[in-house]
Amino acid sequence: MVSSKVVATMLVMYIATMLAAQTEGFVPIFTYSDVQRMQEKERNKGQKKSLSVQQRSEEGSPMTLMGFKKEEEREMVKFCQAKQKKVLLEVLHELYNFLAIQAGNFECGNPENLKSKCIPVIEAQEYIANVTGSSSARFEAALTWILSSNKDVGIWLKGEDPSESVSTVDKVVCLESGRPRMGLSCRLSRALLTAITTVLLFFWGLTFLWGLLILLKYRWRKLEEEEQAMYEMVKKIIAVVQDHYVDWEQDMERYPYVGILHVRDTLIPPQSRRRMKRVWDRAVEFLASNESRIQTESHRVAGEDMLVWRWTKPSYFSDSER
Repeated sequence: MVSSKVVATMLVMYIATMLAAQTEGFVPIFTYSDVQRMQEKERNKGQKKSLSVQQRSEEGSPMTLMGFKKEEEREMVKFCQAKQKKVLLEVLHELYNFLAIQAGNFECGNPENLKSKCIPVIEAQEYIANVTGSSSARFEAALTWILSSNKDVGIWLKGEDPSESVSTVDKVVCLESGRPRMGLSCRLSRALLTAITTVLLFFWGLTFLWGLLILLKYRWRKLEEEEQAMYEMVKKIIAVVQDHYVDWEQDMERYPYVGILHVRDTLIPPQSRRRMKRVWDRAVEFLASNESRIQTESHRVAGEDMLVWRWTKPSYFSDSER
C-alpha cells in the first residue's frame, strides 16, 4: 500500500507541473523591451546614415555624388522598411497584449461580461488606434502579416464560421488570443481544479478496473462451479441409466431404455429445475458427444414419441452372457 504522504507529495508535484504548464502560455511574443530595443537600434542607424551622408557630400566629387545618391536612395528605402517594421511590431505587441488580457478576463470569471473570447475586429481596431495612434491601414497590415506568417503568433483570426480558416483580411470578424493572460490566483485555481479532476478521473478509472476484475473473477468462479456441477450431473445420469439397464436384465423393468425427461425429473427436484436447466442441457450435450456407453434413441411410449437413453454393453459381451 502506498502511504498517504507519498500520495500527497505526488499530488503537490502534479499541481505544480500543471501550474508551470499553464504559465508557459502567458509569455508574450512581442515584449515592450523588444520594441524599445528595435526603436533605439533604428534611431542609431539613422544617425549614422546622416553623418555618413554629410561626410561624403563634403569630400566627394560630382561623379561620386551621383553614385552616392543612388546608394542613399537604397539606404533610405531600407530605413523606411525598417521604420514600417518597427510600427508593425508595435501594433502587434499592443494587439497581442489586449487580446491576451481580454481572453484571460473571460477565463477568470469574466468581470467585463464579454460574450466571447473572440473580440470583434472593430473593437480591437479602435483600441489599437487609441493606444498607438495607428491608422486603419497599419492595423490591416498587421492582420495581413499574421495571415501570411507560418508561425503561431498567439493571435487567431476568425470569420463568420469559426471552424473555417480565414484567407483575407476583409473576412476577419473577430480576433482571439491563443495564450490568455491570467492572474496568479486564477492560474493556481485552474491548475488545482485540473489536478483534482485528473486525480478523480484516475481513481474512478482504477475503481472501474478493480470492479471489472472482481466481476470477471466472479464470472470465472461461476463457470468453474457450473462445469463441476455438469460433470457431477453426468455421473448421476450414467449411474441412473446403467442401474435401469441392470434392472431390465433382472426383469425388474419393462424396457431397456429410460426417458431423458424421466431421468431429469428423478435427479432434479421441481424447485431446482429452472436454476439447473443450463447444467442439465450441458450434461445432455456432453453425453451425446463424449459418452459411447449411452445411446440416444427415439421411441413411442404411451402413444407419444420421446427421446430415451439406452445403456450399451461393451462389444466383448455376448448375448449368451445375459
